Order: sequence, then structure tokens, then C-alpha cells
Amino acid sequence: MNAPLKSSPLRDDISRARKIISPFIHQTPVLTSSALNELSGALLFFKCENFQKAGAFKFRGASHAILTLPEAQHAKGVATHSSGNHAQALALAARNLGIKAYIVMPENAPRIKVEAVISYGGEVTFCQPTLLDREATLREVIKKTAAVEIHPYNNYTIIAGQASAAAELFGEVETPDCLVVPVGGGGLLSGSILSTRYFSPKTKVYGAEPLMANDAWQSFQKKEFIPSQNPQTIADGLRTSLGSKTFPIIMGGAEDILTAGEETIIQAMFLIWERMKIVVEPSAAVPLAVILENPGIFKGKKTGVILSGGNVDLLKLPWLDNRSFNKH
Repeated sequence: MNAPLKSSPLRDDISRARKIISPFIHQTPVLTSSALNELSGALLFFKCENFQKAGAFKFRGASHAILTLPEAQHAKGVATHSSGNHAQALALAARNLGIKAYIVMPENAPRIKVEAVISYGGEVTFCQPTLLDREATLREVIKKTAAVEIHPYNNYTIIAGQASAAAELFGEVETPDCLVVPVGGGGLLSGSILSTRYFSPKTKVYGAEPLMANDAWQSFQKKEFIPSQNPQTIADGLRTSLGSKTFPIIMGGAEDILTAGEETIIQAMFLIWERMKIVVEPSAAVPLAVILENPGIFKGKKTGVILSGGNVDLLKLPWLDNRSFNKH
């Protein structure tokens, strides 16, 4: 049995994580779009984690965490707080091994994500939509159940699992100039930075963040941790603050954190649906939105883009609710 990681993942840790999770996850495809290349001025390679099991990259980290959990803990189960994608991923990964999953979700979490957690066998407890309430409710659940906490991103075992997405991309696209990764809590960005360091060191990594939830951008600019406060973005998966484990990795490895406005995020999401014929959620569209708002950085560059997930409420598509949105 491989033990959970106690320090920042090394090259061998990421390679080992890939081997451990490979029987359980999808090795997702890398797609291209000549229309989006022309529109952006870059040569884009989309790593489609929207096709991952449970609909997002989070299944990589959750599977790694579950599969390295000490067997003595299995009977007590696992617990976490999440607005959706980590919740779904952990519930499904736990079900695969017959482990109970206790999930704390904010009461405003997308309906489709709540229903998915329940369908995977997760036991949901709702809370107020603030980080303090999420953490307090989780402490109560753990006190009652003795379940082990699997944090959505501030966990080196999770980070090693998330790192596998970029590592796979580098196996298909040799030495891209840039890699653009959405950032919320920073688990995917941290893992991507580490995979880039070990497997594609000439590639520059950019974090992509909504302008209306730009705590990572602020933290990167000021070189100190700035928490997320009242984020007002459609990208619900990117509303969380960085963690004590993800922040230093990002500070030490990101080329920059770039932001995009809400209209551009919706535009990018629409373009991916329209031109690539695939379903992505708003958070997954943020990297393309950042590229569209910063064309000078990516012009002519071979650029990897991680499409983080595809869990979206089909009855509440943003361009249907936004009257000011110009589809073209």
C-alpha cells in the first residue's frame, strides 16, 4: 500500500500516482480546433478533462487519495467540503472501493453537482456558502463519523493526482511553449507546475482566473497570500482561496496569473461548445478566455489548455440567461 504524501510531490511521486490511478481513470484526449487557433492567434491543444470520470480532473486526485488511504481507515470513511466537482469525484472514488463518503456542500451548489454526489452514494450535508461555514460543518461531520478529511486541493496526495493531467498532455504534445490552467484552490495549477518542472521544463505555466474572483492574481502580484472574498463569478469551481500547500508551489513555478472578465468567460464557453462540439463548464472556459484577453502573450505559441470539467446545468446555460451576451 502506498502512503499519502507528506511533502510536495517529486517526479517519482507523480509517476507513481499515474500508475496507481491508471486502472480507474480515463486518459483523456487532446483536441485541437482550427477555428479557435485562428481566433486566438495561437496553436491550441485542449486536454479534455471534461471527459474524465465524474466529469472533471478532480477524479484524478480523489482516486489517488482513496487508493493510498490506509486500510484501517476504510471502515470510517472519508469526508470533504466542496462546491461540486471534488465532491462528485470523491464520492465516486470512494464507491469504487466500498468506502463511505461524507460531503459538505454549500446550499447554493449547482443542482446537477449535488444530484451527482448523491447518485454516487455520497452523504450530503448542506451549509452556508462561506468558507468558514464549510469548514465548521465539516468539523462537525468528522467529529460524528471519525471520517478522514480529504481536502479538495490543500493535500499533496491530491496535488500528485491532479499533476497526472499535465503529464499526460506532455506525452502527446512535445514541449509546448505555454500551458494555461484554471486556478481556484490551486490543486490543478500546482500539480501542472510540478509536472511541467519534471517533464517539460521549457514550458511556461500560466494560471487563469476570473477577474471577479482574482485572489490568486492578487496573491501572485503581492507575493503574499490574499484570501478570496465574496467572489462573484459564473465560474463556480474557481471561487475558493489558495491553500498553504498550493500557494508556495504556484509562487515558485507560475510564469504569471492572468484574469478574464465574465463576458469573455461566457464567450469562451460558447465558442468551445459551438466550435469544438463539446460540453464544458464555465470554470473550464477561463483559460481560453484568458488567452482571448491576452493575445500578445500567446500569439504564434504552441499552447496547452486544460479544460478542467464539463459539469454544467443544461437548463441554466449562461448565454441563455445573459441578455447582453453577443454570441458572435
